This record gives sequence, C-alpha cells and structure tokens, in this order.
Amino acid sequence: MSELHSHPTIAEEVLRAVRAVLGTSGTMIPLHEPEFAGREWEYVKECIDTGWVSSVGSYVDRFERDLAAFTGAQCAIATANGTAALHVCMLLAGVQQGEEVLVPALTFIATANAVSYCGAIPHFVDSESETLGIDAGKLEARLAEVAEVVDGRCINHATGRTIRALVVMHAFGHPADLDALAAVCERWHLVLIEDAAESLGSYYQGRHTGNVGRVAALSFNGNKVMTTGGGGAILTNDPELGRRAKHLTTTARVPHRWNFVHDEIGYNYRLPNLNAALGCAQLERVPGMIARKRELASRYASAFIDTPGVRFLREPEGSRSNYWLNTIVLDPGYADALEMVLKALNDANYMSRPVWTLMHKLPMYADCPRADLGSAEQLSRAVINLPSSPALAD
Repeated sequence: MSELHSHPTIAEEVLRAVRAVLGTSGTMIPLHEPEFAGREWEYVKECIDTGWVSSVGSYVDRFERDLAAFTGAQCAIATANGTAALHVCMLLAGVQQGEEVLVPALTFIATANAVSYCGAIPHFVDSESETLGIDAGKLEARLAEVAEVVDGRCINHATGRTIRALVVMHAFGHPADLDALAAVCERWHLVLIEDAAESLGSYYQGRHTGNVGRVAALSFNGNKVMTTGGGGAILTNDPELGRRAKHLTTTARVPHRWNFVHDEIGYNYRLPNLNAALGCAQLERVPGMIARKRELASRYASAFIDTPGVRFLREPEGSRSNYWLNTIVLDPGYADALEMVLKALNDANYMSRPVWTLMHKLPMYADCPRADLGSAEQLSRAVINLPSSPALAD
C-alpha cells in the first residue's frame, strides 16, 4: 500500500482503538477534567465561613505537611502555581544572571521561562523516545563537546558562560532516567532540578519523583492529576533550602507581629488557604484517582497492542507512572500523518493534542544554545495525547 493511502488507514486504526476504550460520545470528551467527589466543598466552605481565604491559614500548613508525607520529601512549600515553584527552584539552585541552564527542548514553556526569569539562558538538549525525558547519553556527549569543569564549575567554552544546572522534566507523568542523569550532573558539577509538574504520584525506583534532585517543582493546575485550582509546590530534602523557599515565596518578610521588614527581594508566591483547602481534599483522593488512571492506561495499552504504526507509551522499567496523559507515538514512517490523526480524533469528539512546540522553535528562544535535537524533532511529529480523566475508567 502506498504512503498516500496508508495515512487514512492509520487515522482509522487509532480512532478504532480509542473508540474501543471510550465508546462513542455526542459531546467532546476532554483531555483531562478535574474531579471533585470528596470533602472539597466541606473544606473550602470552612475557609469561607471563617474568613481565612488568603495566604495564611491552617489549610496551607496542613497541605504542606500532607504533601511532604505523600511524596516522602522532607519539605514541601506550597506556591501560587507550578511556574512560580520552578522559578524559586532556579533561585535555590543558585542560578544567576548570564548563566546557562540545561533544559529539554521537549517541554512545556514554563520550564524555559523559569530560567529566563533569573536572567539566565536556556541551553536546549535532546530527549529519548522511551520516556520522552532527557537522553542521558546525548547529554553527556553534548557536555563533552562544548564544556569543561574549571575550579568546580561547568563552563561552556563556546560561550564562556557557567552552566549551572540541569532541569529534568518527567513528561506526561513518566519518570525520566534519574540515576543516569544524576550521574551526569555529578561528573559535570551541575545542580539537578526536577520539573515534576506532571508527575505527582509517579515513582522512580521506589521513590516518589522530586526526591533525587536538590529541588523539585510540582503543579496543581486544573488539568493535573489533582488540582488546587491554580497552585504548585517546591519539594526538597534539604531543610535549609526548605526554610529559604518559604521565606522567598512570602515576599522575604522577616516575621514580626506588626512591622513590615523584608531582608531581600522576595516574591508573593504563597498558595492561598482557599486553594490549599481544595488541595487537602484532593490529596486524600489521589491514590484512588491514580489507580483508575492506571486502569484506563491498561485499557489503552491493550487496545493499541496490535495497531500498526503506533506505540502506546508505557511506564519505564523500574518506574511506576501516574499516566497523567495517556500518549501514543506514531512510527517515523507515519510522522506526516500526525495532523490527520489529530483531526480524526477531535472530529469524533475525543479531545487530543500534539506535544508542545519545541522550545527552540519559539521566537524568544530561537537563538539559545542547543545540542542536536534530532530525537525531539522526530517526537514532535509523532506524539499524541489522548483523553485521560480518571472518570473515563468508570
């Protein structure tokens, strides 16, 4: 069969597999909906009834304690959103103006923007196809090509700038190859930051994501596994960094009963009590929601097992994924069918989307340093996210 005639076939085959899992619908099935079926209204109403709705209140403290217990991290600091958490992670890692930070080209814009907020420069690196996370082997090769360690600092000898940190993003909830990436960071004197915005409830070698890097960021946007409306958090196992994170996100105000004294530039990044109350109720239900999401993923995996030209993205070996967004990857020979498949799915009321525009293809980041991004380029023409709400497993 010619390539021209194979494209409608692959679109039809993908549609068949999705329909086998989700059935048919007269209205659009969203990509990922929030679910409120626990004590959300009770906790939020308490905030309204007592007047404790802003960034001070018992639910903020409780949410941080519960989140630390759930993830196994020593410290959890609740923030207004995931991007704010990433920004503060950069500051805690010591990222300074004019330095470089290694970032995957295949990521959401917040990862690169957080680097820019510090006056630093994103340096884009490639991803691998099994996890969609940073390729440790290619990263090592890139550093060997352009960098050297001088007096304990990683220096890009092409630009003369310090490369301060590496940001590892766990794409769609699937943990990246953290052991290999941590080893690269140790060899090249880089601070490891985990962008765990999408991986609440995902585990790498038995540890919750966010516990390998010096700091990590979570997101609780409305489309994540659980939500606080907006919201995010910083995780760290360094108590001093945890203390500093709370200070920076509270406008760097020195505690006092009535005086307003701030000892450095800080940020109004704390999560309001109202949102934290929602988060406490949602966190109580996360294990159940993830169990249902994993059941949905299992059904997708079975439906796609014999679909030619398509691979369902499974959790990496040794990891346990939350399957935030179920994902299929078209084989390279079908990459130019991406738009056709997306059209077929969305026309049939299954909200589906491609991966984000690669960072180096955005105008503000077009001139940033970058490695060969061949794998990321190929994946950008092949990745499709499918409806993934936990309720779809019911």
